[in-house]
Amino acid sequence: MIRRPRVPAPEDFTAPSHSPLVTARLGLWLGVAFGLCFGTGLLSHYIQHPPGWFTWPTRPVNLYRVTQGVHVLSGVAAIPLLLAKLWSVYPRLFVRPPVRQPIRLSAHALERISVLVLVCAAFFELVTGLFNVAQSYPWGFFFPTAHYAVAWLVVGAMLLHVAVKLPVARAALSTPLRRRRAVPAATPGPDDQNSSERRAFLRTSAGVAGIAVLATAGVTVPWLRRVSPLAWRSASGPQGVPINRTAAAARIAVPADWRLEIVWPGGRDSLSLADLAALPQRTAELPIACVEGWSASAHWTGVPVVALLRRAGAPTGRPVRVTSLETDGLYAASTLPAAHARDPLTLLALRINGEQLSPDHGYPCRLIAPSRPGVLQTKWVARLEVLR
Repeated sequence: MIRRPRVPAPEDFTAPSHSPLVTARLGLWLGVAFGLCFGTGLLSHYIQHPPGWFTWPTRPVNLYRVTQGVHVLSGVAAIPLLLAKLWSVYPRLFVRPPVRQPIRLSAHALERISVLVLVCAAFFELVTGLFNVAQSYPWGFFFPTAHYAVAWLVVGAMLLHVAVKLPVARAALSTPLRRRRAVPAATPGPDDQNSSERRAFLRTSAGVAGIAVLATAGVTVPWLRRVSPLAWRSASGPQGVPINRTAAAARIAVPADWRLEIVWPGGRDSLSLADLAALPQRTAELPIACVEGWSASAHWTGVPVVALLRRAGAPTGRPVRVTSLETDGLYAASTLPAAHARDPLTLLALRINGEQLSPDHGYPCRLIAPSRPGVLQTKWVARLEVLR
């Protein structure tokens, strides 16, 4: 007679790494990583697509560099933490549903569905986020829209999961990793060995997450670049600063009679490149901070936008739409909020690190503003339009 193999049960998995204590601590760390990633990602989305109530300051000039760096690095840290968390809880897959108790069965099904949504959405966010920092998009959907929508699924499923598991997690977190004995034992017992293995597993998980962050943090922390072998951007690039989009990719052709057009309600003006170069120039050290998490500082020289508007007689307390020579790019134009438009560090730059802008950096002129995403630092500028 052939016997069917017995289906495993959760109690068959006795490794200390599967204990509720390990699961709860990993869940806490993962929750912090996801919280940082979601919060900073939401800020980045609102900066690029601001609702009417949202404002973003111009100071400190490195603010977006910090928040977006935290966004990407917390996502990197979440990958090994999520894998460790799944390892610690996978025996729960073998819990038999209480089919004869409809109320408990419904609760069991709801928990399983929320966990499935959470895991799938979390992997979607982390995997597509990694592809994004590598600027590789092997899919047919628009990454920013999908990434933003699924982030809300992750948060919703995570909050539901926390609500269901809070009593268990609270009890587990109140248990010390290592139980103290009133009288020291002559030889370590099973409890001591289990405590040691739990601590080792948690240390390993935290260590791997830390190594992953250190290996990539050089993309946004300049003094870590030498010890970050996986940094996907560095100080290399045209004129010492990386770029995402070249002039060739944007199909830029600067006309010989190029002029900067300045338009406002009731008036207009235009300046040649020689006119711009003859105006009083300002140099400022500002970062290019991209949504992919990398950033690099440079010394930019040009004319403050607010000074250009005043010279032309245009109003200065309003948003300004900046339009590029690029015609078919997703970011061929951007809108400067009023606070950035009147900030004296918001420049229409003509030079970078003492050199004339190369075509890849936006020749004949480009926008550079403090605390702004790189995709909104419009290159190859052709027009400034003061909005109502």
